[in-house]
Amino acid sequence: MTRTADFHARAIEVLHDANEAAWRESDPEEGVRHFTNATRGLLGDPDAVNQPGALKPGETQFVVSACFFIAPSRDHMIVFADNFGLGRARISVTDSRPGHAVQTKLAAVVPNTDVDPIFRQIIKTGRVGCSVYVPVMWKGEVIGMFNTASQARYIYDETDMRVQKLFAACAAAVWMGLGGPQRVAEVAESLGPWSA
Repeated sequence: MTRTADFHARAIEVLHDANEAAWRESDPEEGVRHFTNATRGLLGDPDAVNQPGALKPGETQFVVSACFFIAPSRDHMIVFADNFGLGRARISVTDSRPGHAVQTKLAAVVPNTDVDPIFRQIIKTGRVGCSVYVPVMWKGEVIGMFNTASQARYIYDETDMRVQKLFAACAAAVWMGLGGPQRVAEVAESLGPWSA
């Protein structure tokens, strides 16, 4: 994968800036949004979109990111800090790749979702071709899942996943420090009963 020579230095700078901005927020979702917005512009090989097989005919490149935080019932996640356009979508903690990250506590890169046996498309407005899934951890417990995705296939690799783990750790601290558990409880209650 093609990387600029200064990728790691740029990653540290972007993470620093997102962290500084996040802690100036009083709302946990807005705090976390600094991290989800940052990964969209930082991660991935910018040349991958032009490679054969990256996009299918009719597809247009896009990049999205969000954090899914686990509801107090611990049976589903609710989307926060997203630019997916999902609103307050909810998915099971065992569903597809997001659920796999929660259940296993393991991050994953899916270079080509077309051939991944457990991938399920969640976004209705466009097909995700490549995706990074990182569990959001706090005191050894999974509290959510951080996802960055692209329509182009083969855009993310293990380096992106490792960098996103750092963003997820900072997002977890901001979420917890700014009252995220209270926010997810309030949103879960306002959405009413959930069923798979």
